[in-house]
Amino acid sequence: MQTEPGVLPEWLLLGLVLGVAGTLVVAGLFVLANRVFPAERPNRQATDGGEMRRRAELREYLTAIDEQFAENHFVEGQHVAFYLPKRDVAITFDARAYYRIERSPTIPVLVEHEMPGVYLGARLPFETPEVDLGPDPEEEPHPTVQAFSELGLTQSASLDDVKSAYRERVKEVHPDHGGNENEFKRVREAYTTAKQHASGASRQRAS
Repeated sequence: MQTEPGVLPEWLLLGLVLGVAGTLVVAGLFVLANRVFPAERPNRQATDGGEMRRRAELREYLTAIDEQFAENHFVEGQHVAFYLPKRDVAITFDARAYYRIERSPTIPVLVEHEMPGVYLGARLPFETPEVDLGPDPEEEPHPTVQAFSELGLTQSASLDDVKSAYRERVKEVHPDHGGNENEFKRVREAYTTAKQHASGASRQRAS
């Protein structure tokens, strides 16, 4: 069957209509699926929070050792957290930046988000003075150890030892005897913990 000049054949028009309709259906399905089953976005809140905390610790450490630094600096086209211009040292959390800078004269130092800032001195390629930035978070004693220590005992102490030490400590810290309320509360909490972990405590509870 002949068609008029400039008029598309019916089969071609039908194919175009079906093609457009199919495209719209597929696009609609993608939109619907994205709303019903949204793609999980990486949660960077914890990582960002960890990096911000470590940055603050590193900043505090570098200030404490009186080391000049520039923050959020670019070295060899790589963004680094800190740059020490007098030492030509770049401190970064990014392993890729570390390996790229490693090929240059600048000395890169890679730090992890989990590393406390007080440990930076051990990684720097130069002598650093000792500074006191407070207690090492990784050297905090276990609560059970703290409890026995509060009572002046070791973890090998018996339940009777714990009770005896508690009575003596209470006399010293009780508010009615001129003691401190906070210290009294701390001793009572220590007694509760030490009593549960004292030598022979489990046998006495079972009997």
